Amino acid sequence: MSPTVAGLVQVSALLLVLVAVYVPFGNYLAHVYTSDKHWRVERALYRLVRVDPGTEQRWTVYAAGVLGFSFLSIVLLYLLQRLQPLLPFDFGRAAVEPSVAFNTAISFVTNTNWQSYVPETTLGHSVQMAGLTVQNFVSAAVGMAVAVALVRGFARSGTDRLGNFWVDLVRGTVRVLLPISFAAAILLVGLGAVMSLRAGVDVTGVDGRQSTLALAPAASQEVIKMLGTNGGGIFNANSGHPFENPNGASNLLEYLLVLVIPVSLTRAFGVMVGNPRQGHVLAAVMGVIWGSLLSVAWWAETHPNGTATLAAGAALEGKEVRLGIPSSVLFGMATTGTSTGGVDSMHDSYTGLGGGVLLLNMLLGEVTPGGVGTGLYNILVLAVIAVFLAGLMVGRTPEYLGKKLGRVQITAAAIAILAMPAVVLLGAGAALAQPGELDAALNNDGPHGLSEVLYAYASTANNNGSAFAGLTVTSDFFQSTLGLAMLFGRFVPILAVLALAGSLAAQKRVEPGVGSLPTHGPMFGVLVGGTVVLVAALTFFPALALGPIAEALK
Repeated sequence: MSPTVAGLVQVSALLLVLVAVYVPFGNYLAHVYTSDKHWRVERALYRLVRVDPGTEQRWTVYAAGVLGFSFLSIVLLYLLQRLQPLLPFDFGRAAVEPSVAFNTAISFVTNTNWQSYVPETTLGHSVQMAGLTVQNFVSAAVGMAVAVALVRGFARSGTDRLGNFWVDLVRGTVRVLLPISFAAAILLVGLGAVMSLRAGVDVTGVDGRQSTLALAPAASQEVIKMLGTNGGGIFNANSGHPFENPNGASNLLEYLLVLVIPVSLTRAFGVMVGNPRQGHVLAAVMGVIWGSLLSVAWWAETHPNGTATLAAGAALEGKEVRLGIPSSVLFGMATTGTSTGGVDSMHDSYTGLGGGVLLLNMLLGEVTPGGVGTGLYNILVLAVIAVFLAGLMVGRTPEYLGKKLGRVQITAAAIAILAMPAVVLLGAGAALAQPGELDAALNNDGPHGLSEVLYAYASTANNNGSAFAGLTVTSDFFQSTLGLAMLFGRFVPILAVLALAGSLAAQKRVEPGVGSLPTHGPMFGVLVGGTVVLVAALTFFPALALGPIAEALK
């Protein structure tokens, strides 16, 4: 079977599975966040932390819960790293340096999972499991909770309550993430992934030399790393490591895990607002943009324009031969289209056009289909902007799902969509203005060097976590600025989204009139898709022109 045919088979299998689970799993997600019943284990957790699950919260209290929980998580994760020598399974590894611990704590709590260290030599299993893996679960659950709060803002009428953050957090973890992770981890072990508490195993190579292969409880962490759109690898090679991703079957399983919740949440949205077609439109927008970019990236990697790649017949550098180009590109598109930093190939080795597509995938705002929860609330914000633009064109007050969009709503939406571009451009600009830092950090100059810097801040501000890998970010400057990019990129949009949700929930529902814009058909899909592309194009085209576009045209 040729690589192209194999790639088409994988894409078809992925789409068939997503279509098959879309309705039942989306309905289940809607049920999780609308059910009045609490599981016994959930009630035990509520008693333990002294939470009344029967109370609901205003958007300000909900936001305080998100910020308070996240701040406490950062502090605890930082302390775990600094106190590593006192923990079991530390294997004699030292306490993590303060700047690295700071950056890592922020990274995993914000669902970014950016790693500026070598995992198998820096962290013991206790920090990996009790620190990083726990955050893989709860940071994803926080994203889903915020998305559900925004959906309630559209679904409810004349109330100042958006639900209970602690209930949403627990339900997302207990009812969604844990069961799927448990089952998928068993499947991944069966496919050959490693699951061990040993530090490593001594082996003798074919040349007679002794070496040690690092081991870890990889399968369980690999699953939630992908399912929660996290991305931090337990090994430095991430999902390119055969212990994390042994073969083509595990590769397919992993990018299915990445996509299943973000895609199915659009169905949950439609069910919760009482009109599934609303969710179908958003899913179609996500799918069309993602599929179009996938085609471009796939073509770019199989039709290279460099001397070495032309001689090889394809852009094979940085890609696992056991996986091939189509699987690598599909994995890269799945992870950059969501807020997942997992990689099974080196993005730095992609062609100028192929790497530019991966970068653009993030700069679209992580809405194709976006991270767990974040993809849904980001595309809903862009839908609000699209409705507002349509209202300006016809000269009437814009309405979306029976809610009028006035100054308060559009201000909140504007803050939500402008926060990420501001962080990316200001952060990259600050780095480029530090020639001393760049000389020590960059392995490339010219357009590719610019792409590496832009990619780093795009990845952190979008809470993605992948890297071009040609930029060394261990200095205090990069540890601090990238950490701040993760914080602002995560929490400024969350606060704006929750403020938007609160203002929508307080409104009385307005019945659609003759002049109301239909938001459940193809025309609205085109409008939302155009808004997604337009916002990114107007914001990032100059930077992209100097980086990946210039490199592709060389």
